[in-house]
Amino acid sequence: MIVLLPPSESKSNRLRGRPADPTTWSFPDLIQARAEVAAALAAASARPDALEVLGVSAGLADEVARNLLLDSAPATPAAEVYTGVLYDALGLATLDAASLRRARRMLVVVSALHGAVRLGDRITAYRLSAGTDLPGIGRPETWWGRHLSPVLTAHAGAGVVVDCRSGSYLPMWRPSGAVATRWVQVRVPGASHMAKHTRGLVARALVQLPSTPRTVPATATALAETFEVSLREPDRLGRPWVLEVTST
Repeated sequence: MIVLLPPSESKSNRLRGRPADPTTWSFPDLIQARAEVAAALAAASARPDALEVLGVSAGLADEVARNLLLDSAPATPAAEVYTGVLYDALGLATLDAASLRRARRMLVVVSALHGAVRLGDRITAYRLSAGTDLPGIGRPETWWGRHLSPVLTAHAGAGVVVDCRSGSYLPMWRPSGAVATRWVQVRVPGASHMAKHTRGLVARALVQLPSTPRTVPATATALAETFEVSLREPDRLGRPWVLEVTST
């Protein structure tokens, strides 16, 4: 099983330490694609109109400036870089040792800059959204749609793909073929804040399971012990199962 998570808009960095080494990250087949996006982001962030190009307000100028330090800023585990509602609900710091090991293996963050990383990969804070039209690259959601498919398809193997992404991060990888038959999107009725919180709780519940469900219905059954769930089969080949989840 793999659980796909979105990145957070808010990110943090350690103040000291060695810079990131992309050759040590998960999914090494993405090294070249990552380097091209990072170079394009740095170039865009150095422009006088960087805020306009990246589609952010003047209040986020300091975050854009961090894009110029991707090669030199202290590297920080992705588990600490990504913060906010979903990651607070995931609560990595409060997991027992076995659940934390499963989290580091199962959870994959789909990133506009890096494509995909695991929580133990040591990255740096950045500012880039998947829907940004980045000069030289285009929209990361489209760019990574070409590069992630073979990598994540191989990584998924014969396991269930639990998709906790939303918005512009969804097109970055849409499982196809046999993997699509084991692909389930987690949807949460209501406001986006509660949706993020519930998806974090779902990811936490999955990594706490002592044994990993091998089918989508079995995954829904396991989550039904903690949440109110409703599972809907795909309406056609290549579409995901849909699991509506409400926190009780």
